[in-house]
Amino acid sequence: MENFFSILGGMGTQATESFVRLLNQRTVTHKDQDYLNYVLFNHATVPDRTAYILDKDAENPLPFLLDDIKKQNLLQPNFIVLTCNTAHYFFETLQAATEIPILHMPREAAIEMSRRQEGGKVAFLGTEGSVKAGVYQRELEKVGFEVMLPNSALQQKVNDLIYRDIKENDFLNKELYYEILTEAIEECGCASAVLGCTELSLMEEFATDNPYSVVDAQSILVDRTIERALADRKSAKEN
Repeated sequence: MENFFSILGGMGTQATESFVRLLNQRTVTHKDQDYLNYVLFNHATVPDRTAYILDKDAENPLPFLLDDIKKQNLLQPNFIVLTCNTAHYFFETLQAATEIPILHMPREAAIEMSRRQEGGKVAFLGTEGSVKAGVYQRELEKVGFEVMLPNSALQQKVNDLIYRDIKENDFLNKELYYEILTEAIEECGCASAVLGCTELSLMEEFATDNPYSVVDAQSILVDRTIERALADRKSAKEN
């Protein structure tokens, strides 16, 4: 297969499935050959990223991710899509291990937020690992936003939604999701929220009546992936 990209996913698997589903749904097609060429690494056994970021005595996921990059170097895709938000804690190390460009999901989400809203206060919602890593906060502040990080009570609600409800029980708890958004946006005085966890993106995909303004990082990554892949396809045809 020529002219393809690779998806480094499996963290978690249901969220990766959501990414691929959106990718296929949003690709304009009239026949089988219009879909995009890609290889999916669903590496479900990568150790928990948040556990390691919060406690360096936990198993380190970086060697697993670097091994995935090594294998993708052999395949030589046009670019790599890293679908786990928290794994962007390791982004610079992963990018240094390959000449293949890796799309930066937090950066793309921050750029999209700046297109939709001119400065102001935005909430960031993600795993404790992503909050502590500060990747989203840095990218959002670069483009002029004040970032509201959840207090301990709100973060516990986010944790419960991600781990207890979605990861452990495959339960899309819409009531808790809206409770989190109400507190993050209305009670904290934010204009909108950035969803920086793939489980939250999965929640947003099925919360079709969401009244709040959110930027879903995974959704933005889907759009950027399609744009990049179609541009590569067009370039290959012209050459």
